[in-house]
Amino acid sequence: MNTIENIKTQSTNNLTAIAEQFTFQGKVKSIQAFGSGNINDTFLVTLDSSQEQHFILQRINTQVFRQPHSIMQNMCTFTGHARKRLQQNPLNRRWEIPRVLFTKDAQDHWIDADGAFWRAISFIEGSQSFDTIRDRSQAGEVGYALGMFHNLIGDLPPEKLADTLEGFHITPRYLQNYNEVLAKTSVQKTPEVNYCLQFVSDRQIFASILEDAKATGKLPLRLMHGDPKINNVLFDAITHQAVSVIDLDTVKPGLVHYDIGDCLRSGCNPVGEETEDWESVGFDTDICQGILQGYLSVAKAFLTENDYAYMYDAIRLIAFELGLRFFADHLAGNVYFKVKHPEHNLYRALVQFALTKSIESQESAIRAIIQDVK
Repeated sequence: MNTIENIKTQSTNNLTAIAEQFTFQGKVKSIQAFGSGNINDTFLVTLDSSQEQHFILQRINTQVFRQPHSIMQNMCTFTGHARKRLQQNPLNRRWEIPRVLFTKDAQDHWIDADGAFWRAISFIEGSQSFDTIRDRSQAGEVGYALGMFHNLIGDLPPEKLADTLEGFHITPRYLQNYNEVLAKTSVQKTPEVNYCLQFVSDRQIFASILEDAKATGKLPLRLMHGDPKINNVLFDAITHQAVSVIDLDTVKPGLVHYDIGDCLRSGCNPVGEETEDWESVGFDTDICQGILQGYLSVAKAFLTENDYAYMYDAIRLIAFELGLRFFADHLAGNVYFKVKHPEHNLYRALVQFALTKSIESQESAIRAIIQDVK
């Protein structure tokens, strides 16, 4: 994947020239690498302006996102729709939707001399993000943010957006890929590898539970964020309220359950997914309740009884799915996820499987929380 390191040869002058292709007030003062993402190359552009002082400049990684034009078309469509919804029904609190900035010739992107695909997005001033949830109040704000995001795009027909990452969050496809890797790989057996092999074997049967529900009409196709991790929620630096959801490249038709499951998977694991002490991993039901309360404070209007019925399955499935993806990548030789050492993806898989097991052991408590917050 492209990283900031790969772009160090890009001179400041070149970056300035690219930034200046987009329309804004004032002159470019400085450009610096921004954030910790490992897919797109991201820069913060500082302007000499009394109005907007910053914007985000990104080079989209077209090895991962092979349809960058469709991504930008999607982004223009759903951000415009959400902004219109907010104008019609203003909130009594701060909420911002990133804006796509256009070039001087009214394009939503710029292609440089090397064929790289660049875009510019407005910067949410006075905000910050976090990698873990610190308390129940913050958990409620994370849930509110996801609920508000779903609410604002919930009446936009899914067919209005292109599916820019086919197969994303389709667990049976990941399972199929895993089985294909397993069939052609000479697996070096260790206690940890054996544990993972058995863990997946014992749970293959429920991999299709959400896709089956979608196919039979029990769960409707809607628009989803696709990657609602905790650090993709921005908080007001003063009020500490959630003010925006960012990283919008994976917004596409799907199930809101994938978002709910992923948000809870990432939020309810206090030690984080990079811990090496995987046996200490557990699912925090108190944070779970906070996130769901916040989510349902704005999402109740569009959820059905079936949506509630499959919530626990979504929480369990997405933790399992990510563990499956990490383990398959470990077996394949670490070809997709970036790793710091050869066993990195194996231990990431063990973390997600430990989280899955913790979720399973608390099934009755989690189902009770879902009923309680309805």
